[in-house]
Amino acid sequence: MNDTQLLRYGRHILLDEIGIEGQQRLLEGTVLIIGLGGLGSPAALYLAASGVGKLILCDHDTVDLSNLQRQIAHHTASIGHYKVHSAAQSLHALNPEVECVTIAERADIAGLEALIAQADVVLDCSDNFTARYAINRACRQLGKPLVSGAAIQFSGQVTVFDFRQPDAPCYNCLYPEDSEAETLRCATTGVFAPLVGIIGTVQAAETLKLLIGLPDGLRGKLLTVNALSMQPRTLNLHRDPACAVCAH
Repeated sequence: MNDTQLLRYGRHILLDEIGIEGQQRLLEGTVLIIGLGGLGSPAALYLAASGVGKLILCDHDTVDLSNLQRQIAHHTASIGHYKVHSAAQSLHALNPEVECVTIAERADIAGLEALIAQADVVLDCSDNFTARYAINRACRQLGKPLVSGAAIQFSGQVTVFDFRQPDAPCYNCLYPEDSEAETLRCATTGVFAPLVGIIGTVQAAETLKLLIGLPDGLRGKLLTVNALSMQPRTLNLHRDPACAVCAH
């Protein structure tokens, strides 16, 4: 770590739980962020600011004017550009040391596994169940920790599925794929702008802790936040013995 890095990351290094060794782990880490919208934007910004060495950004979408109410990695001048390219510019402006790999396409099953195999931690910042189930399956198969977030209206949630642990539950344990879970979308139901910042920032915090090797966190727990009452709740999650993904 050079003198510039010691200065840039000094407030991390002062923390006994991180120190130089923990910061070095961040510098050597690789994180895959799937979705560079409301959740992925704050998560990516904090991961870049914290010095995560390599960020793989995956999103097929382009920036729209309606995104700018909450997707803080993008700017008015980014409208019409791919979100991954817009986000990479913001991240490089914040911390030019961070390597950004941009994948401006929808992650299909085959491509998803190849991307996940490169990462130390995966962030699911997507906005649909199809992607979440595919990401969950691939992360479990490859044994990669998955930090999952979601936010709609005034309600958000974050959980960590640490598939390095043999008894870890998975996303399908929480929301079975064959259930009739209702899909709500921001375009039709709305979302409170700061809520996605809260959830995305918690995702970044959990990712940093996983990279550093800090204990506890949200492994096997579900944190829910209501931005109206500001009443967080934490629930314990357990593997579903009938889960079609991990119960075998």
